[in-house]
Amino acid sequence: MQGKQSESYIILLSFSVLYFKTVCGCELLGKFNISSLFKQGDIMIGGIFPIFNKEINSTSMFDRDPPEVNLTITYFRFDWRAFRWSQEMIFSIEEINKDPALLPNITLGYRILNSCATPISALRAALTLASGVEEISSTSPCPPAISALIAEAESSQSIAVAGCYVCGLLKTFLVFFQVSYFSSCACLSDRMKYPTYFRTIPSDYFQAKALAALVKRFGWQWLGVIQSDNDYGRNGIMAFTEEVQKFGVCIAFVGKILRTYNMDKILNVVEMIKQSTVKVILAFVPEGDFYPLMTEIVKQNITGIQWIASESWITAPRPSTPEIYQAFGGTLGFIAKRMTIPNLQSFLTSISPYKDPNAAFVRDFWETVVGCRPVFPGEHDGTQTANTMCTGNETLLNSQIGYNVYKAVYSIAHALHQLVFCQPVGENTQRPCLNISEIQPNQLQRVNFRTKYGDNLFFDENGDPPAYYDIINWQLINGEVHHVTLGQFVSVTNGDYKLIIQEEDIVWRTGKMVPPSLCSNVCPVGTRKAQIKGKPTCCFDCISCADGTIANSTECMPCPREYWSNKRRDECVPKTIEFLTYQEPMGIAVTVVSLLGASLSLATMMIFIHYRETPVIKASNSELSCFLLFSLLLCFLCPLTFIGRPTVWTCMLRQTTFGVTFALCISCVLGKTIVVVTAFKATFPGNKVATKFGPAQQRIIVCSCTVIQILICVLWLKLNPPFPDMVFRYSNKKVVLECNPGSEAAFYAVLGYIGLLAIICLVLAFLARKLPDNFNEAKFITFSMLIFCAVWITFIPAYISSPGKFTVAVETFAILSSAFGLLICIFAPKCYIIMIKPEKNTKRHVMGKITPNTFSSNL
Repeated sequence: MQGKQSESYIILLSFSVLYFKTVCGCELLGKFNISSLFKQGDIMIGGIFPIFNKEINSTSMFDRDPPEVNLTITYFRFDWRAFRWSQEMIFSIEEINKDPALLPNITLGYRILNSCATPISALRAALTLASGVEEISSTSPCPPAISALIAEAESSQSIAVAGCYVCGLLKTFLVFFQVSYFSSCACLSDRMKYPTYFRTIPSDYFQAKALAALVKRFGWQWLGVIQSDNDYGRNGIMAFTEEVQKFGVCIAFVGKILRTYNMDKILNVVEMIKQSTVKVILAFVPEGDFYPLMTEIVKQNITGIQWIASESWITAPRPSTPEIYQAFGGTLGFIAKRMTIPNLQSFLTSISPYKDPNAAFVRDFWETVVGCRPVFPGEHDGTQTANTMCTGNETLLNSQIGYNVYKAVYSIAHALHQLVFCQPVGENTQRPCLNISEIQPNQLQRVNFRTKYGDNLFFDENGDPPAYYDIINWQLINGEVHHVTLGQFVSVTNGDYKLIIQEEDIVWRTGKMVPPSLCSNVCPVGTRKAQIKGKPTCCFDCISCADGTIANSTECMPCPREYWSNKRRDECVPKTIEFLTYQEPMGIAVTVVSLLGASLSLATMMIFIHYRETPVIKASNSELSCFLLFSLLLCFLCPLTFIGRPTVWTCMLRQTTFGVTFALCISCVLGKTIVVVTAFKATFPGNKVATKFGPAQQRIIVCSCTVIQILICVLWLKLNPPFPDMVFRYSNKKVVLECNPGSEAAFYAVLGYIGLLAIICLVLAFLARKLPDNFNEAKFITFSMLIFCAVWITFIPAYISSPGKFTVAVETFAILSSAFGLLICIFAPKCYIIMIKPEKNTKRHVMGKITPNTFSSNL
């Protein structure tokens, strides 16, 4: 409520000043009791700095017009860094006044006020600057107020001041532009809201990119965040979060602090840090807000955390002590480009309260930096017992210097030069083209110049300078905390950025190694991430990948069909290729049996040729027998085409060879069966039936039956031939190479035709089973056909159900079994008589009970 009353009064005072200015001349209704550093000049530049960091306000109820505004302000801490900025402004103005080329015949003056690091006090200071000089006549014309403002350090204060120009409070009589030296909130780049705001420090938009690039560089995935609970912290963390989320970084927690928060809120943030597993924390907080939390962290001995700092506290002097270093050593952060300014060091070290005892803030500065309270003649020192008295011989030997305030003052001077002389600095200056009293807020010109130290300064369309940061690392050297520069972050063409860092020189909080920051450890080889419900994406369990898949950190990817995962599940390796080879036992057995059968067939053929004039050979039809033995020889050699890696030619050869050779074989058996049946079915001597099936007819039967099979095979090869195929269904780890028949119908047509011939042979032989015992070849043909049919009937289900190379083994077994059945059943008895029982190889024994006429007709 008190704050709202103060704001109401400020607005009322502003409009009152505006009213008296426009109607009755300038009349000051009241004034704030605010100390200031003041020097009169032709053009006045205002400055607002947070020289004191905390305040206690006591305000009255404004239910009537008071004769004087009386605000009680209590300061708690002197910020000598802010005081140094104010002195840097004074130094820069004095240097410009001595430069004959920059603003010739024009003297810059200044008025510097304290903002107490709060938006309300910053507004109060802005209103004080807007009112002009302290003592004016009511009838005199309004004196020129400040023409430019350098303000403020923190973004919340800059937003308050810059926003008041837009809302109209300061628009009529305040500055035509405001230049900030330390407010980096990206929200201040909005030209619709803050059209007169400029700054010499890069926007947090660029700092967020720099911090995100640092996080990405070191592979940190699990971060904690501490932010100030104001515009600076909220906007900065928002921009940072948007950047790091592109890299899959997760934010574990967001702690909010402010210098005015009570200890309970600070302890809550400390507890949040202690309970978290993060090892890297970003503190996007001004130094004044962060320092109470830093002291509490040191007090509770929370160590082992790698801190990342925003530019607002990375080089702040107050926390840069060995005590704070215990918990914050090795901190990394960014700071706007630093520069050593000649003569500034000597200017700062010459500051002394003995030169001007009435100078504002100098006594407090002296007491803070030197450590003693100056006492002058005539002053009562009884109240100073708590502080050490100065002797008057102290000097300021050391002081760190900045660069942003220096650039802010010079940018204002260059803008004023272009306004007054209508040309850039460096060209021949004639006379002013604009009267100083005619400078108006809408005459802003953007500057673009090179400082005397070679640094280019210009503002983009948003009022932001070029993005350039130094990378700072906290290192303890000789018992003192040093801010060591270890790299740069610079903007390059096409909106890209470049991070340069000397990693080997970084001092980490955990030693020389880059500290890891992961919610979950990297999944071991062969496992994938499994998201934990209710937790960020950086927190996960690791689950082993299934067989046939490999892990790519986020999921298990299946291997291609020809590949399988190794034991570690991190690589796809080629599957084992399986086919029947000559080297394996099954291939060796098939080869041996095949060659054995071929040898027996060839040997039997040689016997039949050698004993072709004997009664037994004559009685069995030597020509058909030789044809049959030749076909059996081919049948025994046929399984050899089933062994080895399948190719296009071998696949076509093995199926067609099998079909044609067996068709030839069964055709010969059929011819023998028909001859036997017709010969022994003749009932009368001299019957002409047997003579109709002579050698010519026998050859026709064999050839015609074989040609039909050849035609089927030709059509098969023409329309849909067999081809080598990789089969994956039998095993996950193996690829079976086999011959795909191409056309299943053609394959079973070949088998069906062979089966048809075999059944015809079986039926005819069965009909002739009761012929005379001494020469009943039909009986042996019947046995061979029974074996043949039994083998091939059992082959079909076995062929269908056998996996992989066993399919080939089943087919070769069927071929060899049926061929051996024919060879043994038909030719073994004859070979036995010829070789073992030659006494039975006579015409009389062969004829037995058969009549001579009948037997002779068969011969």
